Amino acid sequence: MQLYKKFCTEELDENGALKNFTLTFPENYNFGYDVLDELGRQTPDETALVWCEPGGGEKIFTFRELAELSNRVANVFLAHGVKKGDRVLVILKRHYEYWAVAPALHKIGAILIPATHMLTDEDIAYRIEAGEISYAVCTPENGIPEKLLAVREKLPLLREIFGVRIGGRAGLVDLTREAEEASDSLPRLETSATEPMLMYFTSGTTGFPKAVVHNHTYTLAHIVTARYWQCVRDGGLHLSVAETGWGKASWGKIYGQWLCGSAVMVYDFDVFSPADLLHVMEKYRVTTFCAPPTVYKYLVKCGMNRHDLSALTYLVTAGEAINPQVVEDVFSQTGLKIREGFGQTESVLMLANFENDSLSPGSMGRPSPLYDIRIQKPDGSFGGPGEQGELVVLPKEKQYGIFVGYYRNDALYKKVWRGGIYHTGDIAYYDEKGCYFYVSRIDDVIKSRGFRIGPFEVENKLMEHPAVLDCAVVGIPDKERGQAVKAFVILNEGYEASRAFAFQLRREVNRSLAEYKHIHEIEFVSELPKTISGKIRRVELRGEEEVLPGKK
Repeated sequence: MQLYKKFCTEELDENGALKNFTLTFPENYNFGYDVLDELGRQTPDETALVWCEPGGGEKIFTFRELAELSNRVANVFLAHGVKKGDRVLVILKRHYEYWAVAPALHKIGAILIPATHMLTDEDIAYRIEAGEISYAVCTPENGIPEKLLAVREKLPLLREIFGVRIGGRAGLVDLTREAEEASDSLPRLETSATEPMLMYFTSGTTGFPKAVVHNHTYTLAHIVTARYWQCVRDGGLHLSVAETGWGKASWGKIYGQWLCGSAVMVYDFDVFSPADLLHVMEKYRVTTFCAPPTVYKYLVKCGMNRHDLSALTYLVTAGEAINPQVVEDVFSQTGLKIREGFGQTESVLMLANFENDSLSPGSMGRPSPLYDIRIQKPDGSFGGPGEQGELVVLPKEKQYGIFVGYYRNDALYKKVWRGGIYHTGDIAYYDEKGCYFYVSRIDDVIKSRGFRIGPFEVENKLMEHPAVLDCAVVGIPDKERGQAVKAFVILNEGYEASRAFAFQLRREVNRSLAEYKHIHEIEFVSELPKTISGKIRRVELRGEEEVLPGKK
């Protein structure tokens, strides 16, 4: 059932591409009641969630089953004092319980704060203090219960910890058992569409995590994400690789997909295996797929053409710019082009290569009709085709999907909205066709002899070389140039790191680069420093020290 049509008006151009899009919703809109429960009533037996794990475990839920389970979970929360406005940390990896816990929290008006299981004790403590978190829901795995119990000893503001499948572990509420005994009936509780619903702690490449707050309309803004970029379909099965602790889970594992009638595929793994992932896609006949560029690299290496992926209709990627060579390799093995998109934790999809729009290789695509996007040059004026500048969003009437604040940090919120314009912090440009191309984060731009160089354009050329498995490019101090281009390279198997090969690689790659972009130094490494969300920490590669207040 394509419930999304109830909440929007859309206009297509002569090619069938999305031209205009406007959201309409009641003042008390709530995803839990108005989407999940409604699907449970109108299409009770349709598949909502297909879950499996490497050990062979499998569960398939209908919309009615998840609607009822979410009511049971909500009643458990209410019985233990969770109320509207309370902030709840949820660390559930890819466990199927997440798809009941999240709607349950939405229904009672509590604020969902997803987090990854890879957090340290210090990371968890920081989030509890910074987010004034009162409750937590956790996996029984990876030592997370022990970490939360240890943090609660020091921070009593964390009142209660709920655990799934914990088997009666001391100190935790057994959410699984109590939900089995709870009522599956829940009267509608009063909430407003503009009240806080979701909070993500960002994992930027510099600085400390910021708490990004979204209201209930955020879920509806993801209709564009799912319907016109991922191209999910009624009765389809969409797989996004992300763990539930990341913003990409909201993009690809629940909101837009259910609104558009697609079931969600969840592969609950700990250790990533491209062969196992391909097997899951083949076995369950996944129809649409989203993954970061790194995952596509491994899938190609494993051989996508060795599996029956004939059910696949669309492939998309976001999170970081994808190398054109990877796009070509995937196409050669599947016959499908990867459609790139762009957005932030602070937003839904902003730019994309949309359905029925001409695909522009290497481009983030065109602006979503939800947003008025421009390129702002350093002097404050707006750039034209080919001119680089910061990607900014001008406010417009009925604009939804952009965050409503940084929790307890109004100063930072005002900074990114300075001049009445939302500043993304990303450098880009667009061409004559209106397609936008990513350059870099503002802090990552290399300034050499007056030229501005985006690391990604140099990395692209490096990735075309057969010796290069992965790489990162930064600017380093240079007396003559101001900054020189340095590349950190992970070699493919069969290649040996040496000074001679570094010189050879640099010479071969520089032949295809404009002279001002030439690589001046190459260092071979076994790994690249990354955040827990997989973003390269170029600040660490540059050897800079972060002098910042607060905690890690």
